[in-house]
Amino acid sequence: MSVPWKKVLSVAYSSIALPIAFAQSKSGFDYVDPLIGTTNGGHVFPGATLPFGMAKAGADVNGENQGGFASDGSSIIGFSHMHDSGTGGSPSLGNFPIFPQAGCPNGDLNNCNYTSWERQTPRINGTVKAHPGYFAITLESQIQAEMTVTNHTALYRFTFPDKPITPNTTLSPLILVELSDLPQSRTNGNISAHASGRITGSGTFSPSFGIGSYQSYFCLDFDGANLKDAGVFANSRAGREKSLSVRADVVDNSLNLRPAGGWAQFEEPNNNGQILARVGMSFMNEAQACANAEKEIPDFDFDGTLEAAESAWRQKLDVIQIEDGGVSQVLLKAFWSGVYRSMISPQDYTGENPKWQSSEPYYDSFYCIWDSFRSIHPLITLLDPHSQTLMVRTLLDVYKHEGKLPDCRMSFCFTQGGSNADIVIADAYFKNITAGIDWKLAYEALISDAELEPLNWDVEGRGGLESWKNLGYIPTEDYDVLGFGTQTRSISRTVEYAYNDFVIALLAKEFGHISDYHKYLGRSGYWKNMYKADQTSAINGTDTGFVGFLQPKYSNGTWGYQDPIFCSPLLEFTSCYLNPDGHETYEGSSWLYTFFVPGDMTTLIKTLGGPDQFVKRLNYFHESGLLYIGDEQGFLKVFLYHYAGRPALSATRSHFYIPSQFNDTINGIPGNDDSGAMGSFEALTMMGIFPNAGQDVYFITPPFFASVSIRNGQTGKTATIRNKNFDPSGKNVFIQSATLNGKPYTRNWLQHSFFLEGGTLELTLGTTESAWGTRPQDLPPSLGPFGNGTMNGTVGINGTMHRRWEMPKLDMHVSWVG
Repeated sequence: MSVPWKKVLSVAYSSIALPIAFAQSKSGFDYVDPLIGTTNGGHVFPGATLPFGMAKAGADVNGENQGGFASDGSSIIGFSHMHDSGTGGSPSLGNFPIFPQAGCPNGDLNNCNYTSWERQTPRINGTVKAHPGYFAITLESQIQAEMTVTNHTALYRFTFPDKPITPNTTLSPLILVELSDLPQSRTNGNISAHASGRITGSGTFSPSFGIGSYQSYFCLDFDGANLKDAGVFANSRAGREKSLSVRADVVDNSLNLRPAGGWAQFEEPNNNGQILARVGMSFMNEAQACANAEKEIPDFDFDGTLEAAESAWRQKLDVIQIEDGGVSQVLLKAFWSGVYRSMISPQDYTGENPKWQSSEPYYDSFYCIWDSFRSIHPLITLLDPHSQTLMVRTLLDVYKHEGKLPDCRMSFCFTQGGSNADIVIADAYFKNITAGIDWKLAYEALISDAELEPLNWDVEGRGGLESWKNLGYIPTEDYDVLGFGTQTRSISRTVEYAYNDFVIALLAKEFGHISDYHKYLGRSGYWKNMYKADQTSAINGTDTGFVGFLQPKYSNGTWGYQDPIFCSPLLEFTSCYLNPDGHETYEGSSWLYTFFVPGDMTTLIKTLGGPDQFVKRLNYFHESGLLYIGDEQGFLKVFLYHYAGRPALSATRSHFYIPSQFNDTINGIPGNDDSGAMGSFEALTMMGIFPNAGQDVYFITPPFFASVSIRNGQTGKTATIRNKNFDPSGKNVFIQSATLNGKPYTRNWLQHSFFLEGGTLELTLGTTESAWGTRPQDLPPSLGPFGNGTMNGTVGINGTMHRRWEMPKLDMHVSWVG
């Protein structure tokens, strides 16, 4: 199954056409294509949004609509004002869609279409236009819809034809709004049509998964035509009544939703056939929804609002400057679009939290931290440390008022168990994300994750903590009397809890809690208690030749069995989700999870037979089809060669996956984007600085461009990584030597101080693997315990005994720049 490295490089660059371009002459903003990932399960939201904005205006389709819109030819059923991006499972948000019609046949209100299945209208192919802050599409009805946003308000510009294409219809536009959302979860709803033409309303909805419900409110105003009348509708019939309340009936344990909403009808538009619709959103009340709209877009200025949205995006993107070196448009579009998608979520709901009053910021749609801790939050830390600080403060405020840090939170609801926010908080501390953060509260929250089991650990925190503390692993079919949750994922929960405890240990030492440091560092070695040293693995009856994998283990110490390739692309790929039949690994195989020991790679490499055998196993994992890079657990596996002294192989792997699976096509990401996870992976990888999240470690590989510069938002300093002997065709991907600010640099990893202090890292490239970054002293630190959950008094680095490397002592009260 082995693939020669030259062949791997050839495959990487022959899998997609890469015409060589001239030097970049446009800004990053101009290369962003929001439509990447809008088909084939990508679920990307391509509509109009601000960076981390609450309002997200987009077209909704009757097909694959997790992100609202899809580039699959499906019909348009509405335009709604809040969305999530790149999520799996059920759609979310999409509250209160509006829909324009040029007129009602024969002038009869009831001849217009009100329900989503009646009003669905095909798009005109080729009319979709999207760039940051803007989305447009033309319907088969000849109505063009354009949209832009502020933080809480969506602004639509509908351009109507000279005359409707429907027979016996005169131009008298009708715009409706429905009390619904994309997952059709609305229970209660209210709507009012005011004499001014304003329509207000509210509804009670459910998150796409998890538990709980939330209230949402809207305020819809119009401009550009004289109002004829306004009213409400129910089912497919309209009336001139001015208010309506609806309740959902439960039939056979399913919601029986009655379509309902409001409408406004107009005389012929005054100018250019255009009517503007402004939709203010709030989670507090209708009055605040209206106030948001009136404050943010007081005069219905579409072009001015769009210009402000574009400016906000340019400011975010312009912290990166690249010299492209003549690379293809494919790479430029993929890179900048990846950066863009990483700034769509989480979403700034500050001032819109109905659950508690607080002076702290509030961000929502952490969907999910299990996905985002690996690359999204580290990238935001690099590019927008101010926003990352506000997100960390949000997580702590959630803990303060709700009792647990979220692992996944949307629409004010806990939706998935776990404690990976521990990693986000540790990552923030070690990378100077400190302004206004209460570190005493942060440490308390982390200890709560480690020690206190919640009642329902399917939606928050950790389960099986008594077994974790007493047995040193999460048993398969665990006996748990402290809480309840889905009794699966014993292998993946064990390795994840081990790393969660590892980052707690690092912070405990920083804060002077030495006994806690030893306790949690010891627990971080518990992964090895599920390692079965004699377990073999075969594919189609042929032994892979590798021995030793994580396996199910019962509370009495006896072993169970799960085929190491199970839940990989080679066997029952979709059998390991969060459900009662989800098996012992989560969205991945035992092959994958056996590599997950981010805090103690020295012990893992030793356990798996030493560096050479580790590299052979990792090569096999990448080349055999066992790895699916569309799941976030695969990201770190691209760069683990650094720990074995083979950073050149990490570079080879990254240049295989990009652009073969990450490119500029509408299906240019593998799987769904998971709120920007795929985008952040490709952005960091192409910048040559992939993080080991939760630690102050960035793996160095050559950037995909001649140079990449990042301006730090705290210090204003610029850090540049420059390639010498850069080849835009991708042949020179091996670092021969490096200098940092003119001095030789041999470590194959960086610390965050480089980005805070600025400077230049110059990499001299060649066509063959070199000795650079291969010595034991050049490898990333491995800080965890040796052995099975025990402490040996000192910490291991690269197979030798050393003290932990010293973090640079940074100024923790730096002013924001810009």
